[in-house]
Amino acid sequence: MTNSVNPDEMHALVDKLQPEAQNLALEALAVQDPQAAETLASWLQQRAALRELHRDVLAEPIPAPLLQAAGRFSEMQHHLNASWRQAGIAASFVLAFGVGWIANGQFVGNQAPSAVLAKGMAQHEFVRQASFAHAVYLPEKRHPVEVTAAEQDHLVQWLSKRLGKPLKVPKLSALGYELVGGRLLPGDIGARAQFMFQDAQGQRITLYLGAVDQKSEKMDPGETKFRYEADGQVPSFYWFDQGFGYALAGQISREKLIALATLVYQQL
Repeated sequence: MTNSVNPDEMHALVDKLQPEAQNLALEALAVQDPQAAETLASWLQQRAALRELHRDVLAEPIPAPLLQAAGRFSEMQHHLNASWRQAGIAASFVLAFGVGWIANGQFVGNQAPSAVLAKGMAQHEFVRQASFAHAVYLPEKRHPVEVTAAEQDHLVQWLSKRLGKPLKVPKLSALGYELVGGRLLPGDIGARAQFMFQDAQGQRITLYLGAVDQKSEKMDPGETKFRYEADGQVPSFYWFDQGFGYALAGQISREKLIALATLVYQQL
């Protein structure tokens, strides 16, 4: 691995121990270095595999004693704020605590903070993984995909079996994009898939999809949520539908990306 991202930074990035802005900056550096990108992708796969082993534990609700302890901590903060306002000590606690919540979710109505936090983190993580997978495999010349478009039937059967859901490859030729192929990727609660498409100028886009935890998303089974994300490494248009997440990513205009995403949604 080169000096672009040192091992300590790489570990901190994989374990999400740093502010989001710093993570994005390190990811951008890693993507520019093929060796670092390969190492990071491998470590992320290991992390996803470990999380899969303990999926049931991770999905368990927060124990009541911890929620009670959090309540007592909040009450203690209130008293500290009243006692130390002039000194500014309590303000620093409140600022640090508040920024953490705001960065990971939005408090809406009377929804529990833990539910909002889980929901925001799950959506963000799905889009982040889609963006990173796009950035890692986009520049590949010889091996951009595991299975090429020439074996499309095999590709669809293989990925459908691994994801536990009948899949189909959307046809995007009406907007100038043809299938390059696809690959299997790890996810938080199971396998994910990535389809890659390319236009006549060599511009590539990717469709990332896989199961999402509807409990953490707080989604109605029949609800579809559409979002445009332009703050990460690559712009993406994503949605969640019937327990599955989809993210179409590419360095193209918002209007064209949404037009492509609409075409994908209509076919899937």
